[in-house]
Amino acid sequence: MVSRLEGKVAVITGAAMGMGAGAARRFITEGARVVLADIDLPAAAALAKELGDNAVAVGHDVSDEGSWETVVGTAEAAFGGIDILLNNAGIWRTAPLVEQSAEGFDRIIAVNLRGVFLGMRAVATPMRARGGGSIVNTSSTAGLVGLANMVAYGASKWGVRGITKVAAVELGPWGIRVNSIHPGGVDTPMTASLRFGREDAVATHPPIGRHGTPSDIADLHVFLSSDESSWITGSEIYIDGGLMAGPTPH
Repeated sequence: MVSRLEGKVAVITGAAMGMGAGAARRFITEGARVVLADIDLPAAAALAKELGDNAVAVGHDVSDEGSWETVVGTAEAAFGGIDILLNNAGIWRTAPLVEQSAEGFDRIIAVNLRGVFLGMRAVATPMRARGGGSIVNTSSTAGLVGLANMVAYGASKWGVRGITKVAAVELGPWGIRVNSIHPGGVDTPMTASLRFGREDAVATHPPIGRHGTPSDIADLHVFLSSDESSWITGSEIYIDGGLMAGPTPH
């Protein structure tokens, strides 16, 4: 059976842990070559060593314009180009509106929204040179509804939802597809405070009866990055166990 990402080169941000690491492992098994971009270079390098010759690590601050030039250069030098970008990196911090500092707000926007903008802009021309590609931007269910104590995080994720659609319109003629995914509660190191899987969990349980895993998200990443989704662009795809469908009856 032909691997679903055979011959494709992917850049994954926030690749050292959580959903990024889950996607990286899955992409390697599906035949892709992967650039693991993360601000934690030692962790990314350890994962690259685990994954073998088809993975390379690079230190990367998604909010820094020059850092994106380094990532693109690394992909081109190591593997000859870029076909896929997973804009996965993000930070999650909560605070009520009246307690959210301007500095904290700006930092979340810089990573979660500016980083996505810079990434799309950086890879668009290299992707066009390869005949097209796929960009998958990580938003959230917080980018679909208003959630208390998430004024900065919610703003960033609503922003990702919007710029994804603009990019899909502009880059479609170049053969580049751009979609956003909207995970609900996914059990990762970043969400450890929500205590998924424990009886004292503070997160809402979705209708499907369990919270998500990085493997669940990787399944969607593979589909949206592969030719199987060649007529899907500008879409916002919920992957939340049914959380946004409505409240679970008691």
